[in-house]
Amino acid sequence: MPFKPDFTHPTTESARSLWFVFHEGRLLIKAGDEGQLIPRTRDLSKFDISPIHKQYLGEMNGFPCYAGELAHNHTVLDGFSFENVRKLFGLLEEELIWVAGRANQLVDWNQSHQFCGRCGHATEDKPNERAKICPKCSLINYPRVSPAIIVAVIKDDQILLGSNRRFKGGFYSVLAGFAEPGESLEECVAREVNEEVGIAVKNIRYFGSQPWPFPNSLMVGFIADYAGGRIEVDKSEIVEADWYSACNLPLIPPKISIARQLIDWFAENYTGCKTCNLTSCT
Repeated sequence: MPFKPDFTHPTTESARSLWFVFHEGRLLIKAGDEGQLIPRTRDLSKFDISPIHKQYLGEMNGFPCYAGELAHNHTVLDGFSFENVRKLFGLLEEELIWVAGRANQLVDWNQSHQFCGRCGHATEDKPNERAKICPKCSLINYPRVSPAIIVAVIKDDQILLGSNRRFKGGFYSVLAGFAEPGESLEECVAREVNEEVGIAVKNIRYFGSQPWPFPNSLMVGFIADYAGGRIEVDKSEIVEADWYSACNLPLIPPKISIARQLIDWFAENYTGCKTCNLTSCT
């Protein structure tokens, strides 16, 4: 059974409930015989772990899922560790990764909305939806979602890939950036590409989307065609960028990301390239 999101707490709590517990931005993980595991209620009870700011996430495989935080002075226990969620790519089941990401986003939102941004009064959980409400001035705040574009720019049989200053490991990826107020996603695509590498694009079309809850992005993927200009990287975010054919791709992101999905789409659809004059260069 896939994950089923919900915000209404069950009437009873199962000893096998899954707990996505964070401490200073890192997820509590239990070491198991078959690798990394998400701890259950019985694990937390055994070691007297009491999460604060508990939030119900929904149900997975018939078991309730919760998000929570640990106090700042909490120490790591034997058999447990705190890990960055991104470092768990490939170590946890993909479905669990996305539930962990959802939990990370809600924990971050809860931390930053303990008080009303209008009057400063302490907020409360809204009983009938996932939201925070101020009992004094009635301001309602929903979990923040920040839309961002990510785009594969195609020129003949090549894809534009760049290395961002923030990337660890020296990999290359398609370009991305956050949408600004009053801007359409297509306008964002054109602006971000021009700002980061100095070229123009055309024929912008939708590819797909993916939540990226680190802490609150929604990545909206596009494909666009090269329209003119030469690559001139901005150096503030992009340190290197170039055109690559399917047969000479550099180090690229992991498969779990929509960035990799865009690159894989390119590799599948542009297998013959003029660079090496082969009908297949994958």
